[in-house]
Amino acid sequence: MQLLSAIKQQIDQLVFHLVEVGLANDQQFCFQRSNAGNLSEITFPGAEHVSVALKDMYYTEIYDHLARERAYNLKMMDGAMIQMMYVFVGVDLERHRLAFLPSPHLEEFQNNPEIYLEDEVYADVVAKDIVPFPIRFDYDTREGRHRELEHPRSHLSLGQYENCRIPVSAPLTPFHFIQFILRNFYSTAHHKCADRLPSFSHAFAETIAAAERCVVHVQIPQGEVP
Repeated sequence: MQLLSAIKQQIDQLVFHLVEVGLANDQQFCFQRSNAGNLSEITFPGAEHVSVALKDMYYTEIYDHLARERAYNLKMMDGAMIQMMYVFVGVDLERHRLAFLPSPHLEEFQNNPEIYLEDEVYADVVAKDIVPFPIRFDYDTREGRHRELEHPRSHLSLGQYENCRIPVSAPLTPFHFIQFILRNFYSTAHHKCADRLPSFSHAFAETIAAAERCVVHVQIPQGEVP
């Protein structure tokens, strides 16, 4: 269970760090539980509500439901929620769900704009021309789920488009996922805090099919991100 414990440790350290540096103001620390069939799950309180994101609902309604139930590992200062869930069969990763759900409201900014306008760290997330949409990295090796090109084992979904599954070369560790979120959606904060972000060298083996390499895809680093 060494890998499972390492993934949980990554999540705990990253959550603690983002709260410590002031990028997040609410957190739910993950926990591990065992299920039937030699399954072990790394999840968080309220995770039973994440299925609402698959329903035919407005994004605002989905966000509000998840926020109300505190169904996240982290809630960022701008209201964005981060969810990280992993399932193992024995020592092998079976699936993961890594989601970033930006706030459609920016209520804190509307109520206390001076907090953000005076701190360039938040300049990336409060611009008026930003259109928030959910981002999710999924990985699933269960029988019958993988269909080459149509449903890659590891894929990236953007927004609520049912068939948006961009192939990804491998599953993501918590570190790679958080690094991706900070680099692309909190760029200023990343530049200021990158040297203090807990760093991990582990990477999952590649799972992408040959045909999926021939189309536009996302390449996951095989090692520590610089």
